[in-house]
Amino acid sequence: MDFYTIFVVLSSVLTILAIIPYLVEIVRKNTKPRIVSWIVWTVITGISAVASLVDGQFATAILLFSAMLETLAVVVLGWKNSDKKIEKLDIVCFTGAMIGVILWQVFDSPALAVIATVLADFIGGIPTLVHAWKKPGEETAITFFLSGLGAVCTLLIVIDWQITSVAYPIFLVGINLLFTSVIVLRKRVLKKK
Repeated sequence: MDFYTIFVVLSSVLTILAIIPYLVEIVRKNTKPRIVSWIVWTVITGISAVASLVDGQFATAILLFSAMLETLAVVVLGWKNSDKKIEKLDIVCFTGAMIGVILWQVFDSPALAVIATVLADFIGGIPTLVHAWKKPGEETAITFFLSGLGAVCTLLIVIDWQITSVAYPIFLVGINLLFTSVIVLRKRVLKKK
């Protein structure tokens, strides 16, 4: 097995394994996912995976298909135990995420699709970020950390550095680092109070 294949496999395995602690915590009723974010992430990563595949960015496509399976598992298992309250923030974020999908369709460009879906993914994640800030004990930091690590593995093997190959993995590293930091730091701050 060559270096490229090893890191494609490692990226996918880390991404899929990352969700196991989250799913366990959902079953234990410790983690309560903001279901709106996870639905948006499932749709968006699926679209981005297809866009990357169409553009021939196989490592990124495999990472994104793995991420889609990860988020879909949270939607399915978390549906019963999730925080399904629909607030104004959820509506705004979901609308923003869907505008990103529409932009992709209008411009019919893989590069614009990735940019639009990264933006939509970020907007769709805001409810979870707010939830992590307010109730960090209801989120699972290791899941976000391992997902970010999976994206790092993908970046290590990108051959053709263009927007369709690097934008989403870079975004995933950043957003997962943000989620991990917020959860860990907020837990510490709230523990001291």
